[in-house]
Amino acid sequence: MTGTTGAAGRINLRSALRQAFRVALEGLSRDGVAAIQAAELPGLVEQVRETADATFGDYSGTMAMALAKKAGKKPRDVAVEIIRRLEAAPGYADLFEPPGDPVGPGFINVRVKDEALAAAVARAVADDRLGVAAVEQPLTVVVDFSSPNVAKPMHVGHIRSTVIGDALARILRFRGHHVITDNHLGDWGTQFGMILWGWKHCRDDAAFAADPTAELGRLYRLVRKVADAKPEELAADPVAAALAAQHPDAARDVLAETAKLHEGDPENRALWNQFMPVCRGEIDRIYARLHVTFDHTLGESFFQPMLAATVDDLVAKGLARESRGAIGVFLRGDDAPPLLIRKADGAFLYATTDLATIRWRLEHWTPDRILYVVDHRQSEHFEQVFEAARRWGIDGIEGVDLVHVGFGTVLGEDGRPFKTRAGDTVGLEALLDEGVERAAAVVGSGDEGRAGMNDADRRHVAETVGIGAIKYADLSQNRTTDYVFSFDKMLQLTGNTAAYMQYAVARVEGIFSRGGIDRDDVRRGGDGVLLSDPKERALALELLRFGEALEDVEADSRPNVLTAWLYDLAGCYSTFYDSLSVLKAEGAERESRLALCDLTGRILRRGLDLLGIGTVEKM
Repeated sequence: MTGTTGAAGRINLRSALRQAFRVALEGLSRDGVAAIQAAELPGLVEQVRETADATFGDYSGTMAMALAKKAGKKPRDVAVEIIRRLEAAPGYADLFEPPGDPVGPGFINVRVKDEALAAAVARAVADDRLGVAAVEQPLTVVVDFSSPNVAKPMHVGHIRSTVIGDALARILRFRGHHVITDNHLGDWGTQFGMILWGWKHCRDDAAFAADPTAELGRLYRLVRKVADAKPEELAADPVAAALAAQHPDAARDVLAETAKLHEGDPENRALWNQFMPVCRGEIDRIYARLHVTFDHTLGESFFQPMLAATVDDLVAKGLARESRGAIGVFLRGDDAPPLLIRKADGAFLYATTDLATIRWRLEHWTPDRILYVVDHRQSEHFEQVFEAARRWGIDGIEGVDLVHVGFGTVLGEDGRPFKTRAGDTVGLEALLDEGVERAAAVVGSGDEGRAGMNDADRRHVAETVGIGAIKYADLSQNRTTDYVFSFDKMLQLTGNTAAYMQYAVARVEGIFSRGGIDRDDVRRGGDGVLLSDPKERALALELLRFGEALEDVEADSRPNVLTAWLYDLAGCYSTFYDSLSVLKAEGAERESRLALCDLTGRILRRGLDLLGIGTVEKM
């Protein structure tokens, strides 16, 4: 079918079936059975989904009910008309069994032909893309994620943007899109004013020489307390209290130091240049542990020279004007608060930088879509920025999809934002360290683990499993909701956890290791794939749904769709493996089951890799 089969015979069965349904629905409308507008077709076609119960078939279409209601007809009658046209759709009969009669109020259930399923799996076994076709129309997609303030230590709040953005970028690349990742660092804001003020008033030169990162972090935390002047914080920190008493105008002075930096003050610029490599080195080290990389790291400082022109252009075009000394873009009329782009004191704001960044990206990267993976609390900000950008009418904005990929908060088991016992935000590196330490106590601790691993192996496995657990626990959540962080749950070897998924990969590896089997021989093929047992067929069908899962992730930027599917695949494989002999089978049956095992292991490994999660040979 057109648009469903790619290189090497790769096929997306759901897309092929949806294309057949599209043809059927177009015929239904053309023949006057039901009036269907062209704009309605995509939504109706998307109602072709996997069945919840395999006894009813592999896929089901549910659109007959809605069409019947609109046309004033019985759902079953409309379903019959769809089925008649469905069977005649080009290519349908090559892949699918005849649908049979509608079920219930008008469900159209379809089963994949066993021979078509077996052939598709055999091709996937020999395919480096595991049977997943690349998109026919690749887009240029910019993924803006992580974006920490570099003068502050990274904390647990940064984990969500970082791992969600990285997973989306990996998945979109594998799907065939041209992906550009950008870490829009906060490297120009008030946090540097705090460090500059602290450097001038309370630095420890010896401490800076011994550990620059730790000293800059100390200065930031100390000056933040002094500038905020919260009684409870000062009461708990005598050093901060003394500084606050000596410098009652510290908050104003911090802003002055920030302004001097922005205005090009030689001393502050020199200090900024001295501090930046230290700050960048710290966050880059954490990214290395997370195996996260970026194509570009263009922070706020990169766009700072463009901000004045951005404001001037918006004013010149009549989109922005003065209000109480500040400059704002009035998107909701005079009575609603504007989107401020310059303060009364002349300072620029996040919105100014975001607008300048959009214009620069459009000019230099010509994207079709820009994803901003940022906390859901910034939803209103991005709504206003996107609307302002479109009204601005900058070159290339027409048709570009600007998307805020929002996410919820990481909570502690008390249901509040995750904090240390002292009430501080949990540092990201401390979080990673604890995950690895806990993983070390779980993996390689049994007799089999001790016999098969040396100390270096155990350290590698602990690092892979511990960090993988933290990532997977985040990615397996619906990104728009808050979730409770629990090491105990995320390191379990059962349930929907990274450790369970990694263990499933290790089980597959164990088959080939114990059997001394060359997997390249398996992939070169033999007698093909046999699906004589229902458990073999169920596994084969699940394996071919890899591409469907990735398609659904892209549709709504939700990596948890992939984690859920991988968990289902691992469960399906477990049922197959526990019920059917692999190494003790003979002849073509043995070769077929080995091929299913090999493809399962490779897809699980690739799926975890697309989530940024490593795998190991033994656990």
